Formats: sequence, structure tokens, C-alpha cells
Amino acid sequence: MKNKVLAIIFATVLAATTLAGCGSSASAPAAGGSDNNATEAPASGDAAQATDASAGKQTDGKNLPTLTTEPMEITLWDIATTEPAKTNQEEAVKRFMADYPNIKINQVHQQNDNYKQQLVVAMSSGQAPNMYIHWAGGPMAEYYKSGYANDITDMYAKYDHPEFIDAAVAQATYDGKMLAIPFGGLSGCDIFYNKTIFKELGLEVPTTIDELEAVCAKLKENGITPFSLANASKWTGSMYYMYLVARHSGNAEFDAAYTQENGGSFTSEAFIYAGTKIQDWVKKGYFPDGVNSLTADDNQDRALLYDGSAAMMLHGSWQVAGIQSDNEEWYKENIGVFRFPEDTEAKAKGVPQDVEIGTAIGNGFSFNCFNDDKTVNQEMLDACYVLATQYYNDDTYNKMQMDGGNIPSIKGFDAQIEDPNSKVVVDVFFNASNVQLWYDQYLPASVTEVHKNCMTELFGLEKTPEQIGQEQDEAMKKAIAEQ
Repeated sequence: MKNKVLAIIFATVLAATTLAGCGSSASAPAAGGSDNNATEAPASGDAAQATDASAGKQTDGKNLPTLTTEPMEITLWDIATTEPAKTNQEEAVKRFMADYPNIKINQVHQQNDNYKQQLVVAMSSGQAPNMYIHWAGGPMAEYYKSGYANDITDMYAKYDHPEFIDAAVAQATYDGKMLAIPFGGLSGCDIFYNKTIFKELGLEVPTTIDELEAVCAKLKENGITPFSLANASKWTGSMYYMYLVARHSGNAEFDAAYTQENGGSFTSEAFIYAGTKIQDWVKKGYFPDGVNSLTADDNQDRALLYDGSAAMMLHGSWQVAGIQSDNEEWYKENIGVFRFPEDTEAKAKGVPQDVEIGTAIGNGFSFNCFNDDKTVNQEMLDACYVLATQYYNDDTYNKMQMDGGNIPSIKGFDAQIEDPNSKVVVDVFFNASNVQLWYDQYLPASVTEVHKNCMTELFGLEKTPEQIGQEQDEAMKKAIAEQ
């Protein structure tokens, strides 16, 4: 079963990942044979720049495909609707078009919450973009199997690209094939908290779930909502579910539920524990009123932190950039971060407590460059490859990423981190025994939608943990049967 193998690969590689070495570009050995479209790298330092004469672009000694001089249009979809990501990604496209004025990039920013569905609809109607972002995992494999993602294994072996960390390459790979170019960076998941509120109430950073609940109780006594959560987006609530499962069982029960083998089920002990804990917290008022109607895309969760009505927010490390962009002075004065606390009972039973939630890839670009007869449109694919590897991952882009609090998935960038919260996130990330990819990215697309809907039902107290577990089991069994 391919997805089972994929799960094992992710679990193994992510657990072993370390950031080592330096440099943002590596020259890969040729895959063999010749390619008339290839621009050969200079043989010595005397030829510091190789010129692609047909396009007039200086390649600075890099081994890259020669791009067409004929007019070309490429449609690109991303989810960069907020700053600083919007500006960073638009600037990457502008730099590319300045160097290749004959190639027009039609860049379309899509809203995150509906993006996956919009992409599937576009593919189903034959209107899929030529270049599109995703989060790897099960959906990436489905895009490839459906014929909407180019296999770039040979190109990646032959042409230059950044020296991505091993875990990012693994997450961009399926069934031995390279299907995407990473560009979004590392994303850990931790609890952001208001240091000022904690100090005023004499609260210590909790290290166990029991201590976390004591902090929540104290905050409630003082009229402050413990957690800022905008769960209309659904994947935001899933973060709590994933962590509680991970703290109660490591990765064992999720891995078993994913394969539905050897008694694996989303109704196993860890899932029931997680769902029960969440519903207990809902009943105690640990989340905002109307939690299922608040949206993360509109930053309604951050707004509750800003006005002091909520004290903590479990979220991805990209929030560092977002909050800094909104008000850097307020961020520095008020925001700290800590890892999700441990389950002491599970720990006493030998369950590892250092499984973390996140991703080594952030986002990846896959390419849908085919002619009408389904043969590869190599000229378009070459252009997409250059844009993704040399502009979304160049020094300018990576500096903008770092300035915004994001850490590129490229070896050596961990040493450049200055923000104290980002240092905590990366330290937690790379000291984890395993990094569990977000469920809504890891699961097959059909199961992802069921899982997200279950988060609405769970936080809305509409169904029991057992009932949402059964829903997810049914969806997973159906997805497996359809493979």
C-alpha cells in the first residue's frame, strides 16, 4: 500500500532530520545523457558567469535549463493573501519577469480555507494552474496520480537547486519521485502566550497538561479566555486534537488509524482522550464564545490576543511573522512561546513526550505543465523550475523570509535566527523524536475534509469523540479501498 509506505518514510525521515552545513545552492551531478536545453556551468572560476544568450539572463555559473525566448504565460496559484507572504511572493515573481520579460506569470492569491477544494475543482474541470502550492502529504500524491503534477526527479538531479534539508526533500517526494520544490520553510506548532498577562497574574509557563489546566482556571477567574481559537477554519482546532493524541500515545495510535490495520482506529484510547479533553475545555470556557464562527484567515484569533481578552494561542510558527508585521513593538514586549505540555500519566507509561506537530516543507510548488495530448510541455516546465528554485529560494527571498520570522528549509539557516521565539520553535522542532505532519495535509484529501468537519462537530459539542472517530474510520477505509 503506497500511502502506508509514505507514512513510514515521513515518520522515519522527519525523526532523523538535522540542520547541518551551509550554503543555499548545490550543484547536483548530471542524471546522465545530454540535454540540448541545458546551460552548462562554467568549468572554472575564471568564467564566473554563464550567459543564457537566448534569454539574455545571467545565470551566475549555475547549471539551469535555458528558457524560451518565445512569449509564454504561466498561471500560478498560491495562498499569499496576508503580509508579509503576499509581498515576498509577489516580489519573487517580479524578479523573475524582469529577467525573463517574454514570460508572463499570472499570479492568483487564493484564500487558504477553500484552497484545496478550489484546486480539486480546477483539476476536475481541466482548468488547473500550471504551478501551484500545496502542503505535500496525501493530497500531493493524489495530484500526481490524477495526472496534474509533473515528475521532476530527473530535473532535480540534473539542475541546480538549494540544498534543502533531507526532511523537506522527503516530504516533496512520493513513491521515489520528486514532485515538488519546497519554498515555505520550517513550521513548528507551539503555544504563543501573553507574557504581560502571565506576569500580572503570577503565572508560570506550564510544562504538563495538569499545569496548563491550572493556568486556564486562573485566567478564567480573572475574566480572560485562556485560548484564542478561530475554528471556522477547522484545521486550527485540529492542532489541539493532534497534540493531545500525540502526548497520549506518541505516534503509535495515529499510525495505526492511518493504515486501519491491527486494530487501528480513530476511536482508540488516545483519540477518545483527546476529544474528551477538548470538549471538557469547551464546557469550561477555555475557548472563545462562538469558536466555530471565528476565522483564522481574517486573523480573528490574533485579534483576541491583541486586545487582551485571550492569553494563549496554539498555532504555527508563521504567527511570528504575522504578529511582527502587525506590530513589532507589541510583539517584542508581550509575546512568548512554549511547547505543548506533557501528559504525565502517559509519560509514566513510557509514552514519548517529544513528538511535535509541524512540517519541514512549509509549502511546496508542484507543476502542471502538459500539452493537450498529455505530453510534457518541457519549455513551460523549465520556466516553472527556474522560478521555484532560483526566485522563490534565492538570497533575496530567503532574507525576506528570515526578516519575517520564517526559517527556510535549507541547510544552515538555523544558525541565522535572531528572534528569541523563533529560536524556541526551532529548538523544539529539532529536538523532537518525530515531527508529525498536520493531519489535514497528511491524510488523503477525502479524509481531510471529513476530519476537518469532525473538528467543527467536536468543538461545537455536536457529536461525541466516539462518533467523530467512527466518521474518520469510515472515510479512511473508503480511501484505502479506492487506492
